[in-house]
Amino acid sequence: MPEETIRLHGRCLCGSVEISADEASRNVGACHCNMCRRWTGGPLLLVDCGDEIALKGADNVSFHQTSELGERAFCSNCGSGLYYRYFDNNKYFVPAGLFDFDGFNFDHQIFIDEKPSYYCFSNETKNMTGREFCNLRHGKEEIETLDGYCP
Repeated sequence: MPEETIRLHGRCLCGSVEISADEASRNVGACHCNMCRRWTGGPLLLVDCGDEIALKGADNVSFHQTSELGERAFCSNCGSGLYYRYFDNNKYFVPAGLFDFDGFNFDHQIFIDEKPSYYCFSNETKNMTGREFCNLRHGKEEIETLDGYCP
C-alpha cells in the first residue's frame, strides 16, 4: 500500500522564502549524520516531500553542494535551512519545523551510529546505521564504503 501524502506549506524564519509540497509524507525522520548536525547544530528532522516543491521568494535561496550526491538550500537572508535535494532522483527532504503542521509521525532515524551520546529520543522508531541507510537507498546488499554514496 502506498504511503499517504499530504499538502504542506511553510516558511523560513524571516518569511522571505515560502515552501509548498503537494505530495509530502506524514512521516518525519531524524538524520544524525555529521553533515546534518553541522548544518543545523543538532539532529535534522526531515520530511520526504517527493520530487517537486514550490518556492516563493526563490531569489532569496542560496545553495551549497555538500557532495556529488546532492545540495542543501538555505535562505540567504536569515540562514534557515530549506531542504536537502538528491541529484539522482530529485527528491527533496525539508526540515519539519518549516511547516505549519503538527500531525507528523516520527518513525525513523538514520545514521544512528553517528548520533552523539548527549541526546536520545524516546519515540519508538526504526533505526538505521549510515551503512544500512545507504544500502537501502542504493538498492545494494552491502557497499564497501560510504564515500560518494551518502550526504
